[in-house]
Amino acid sequence: QLVESGGGWVQPGGSLRLSCAASGFRSEFYAIGWFRQVPGKERELVLCMSNSGEESRHYADFAKDRFTISRDYAKDISYLQMDSLKPEDTATYYCAADTSVYCGWDFYTGIFGSWGQGTQVTVSS
Repeated sequence: QLVESGGGWVQPGGSLRLSCAASGFRSEFYAIGWFRQVPGKERELVLCMSNSGEESRHYADFAKDRFTISRDYAKDISYLQMDSLKPEDTATYYCAADTSVYCGWDFYTGIFGSWGQGTQVTVSS
């Protein structure tokens, strides 16, 4: 099970840190991905990180230089740090996990099979 938290409202230029707590499995063996979705649009990848054996990362273009992922394997929690937020970052953010996923510098392979329920992020003045 994956549970996201940390969403909310923030002004443009502000920051938020989302958390994704895993339970029922050892997350260190799984790649973690963060996705977002706006009503009426397809869910899109924000970034992902391979399992603890690799820790390689893949970023969507819009996430580079603004968003980062980190993981606490002891607590089975992953974090999405979002800085310099823009109104177009408003979306529901989801975390996902899977052992089949590999996140490379300019690509990722595999399909995320486990998903959280999502947390809303609203960026507005």
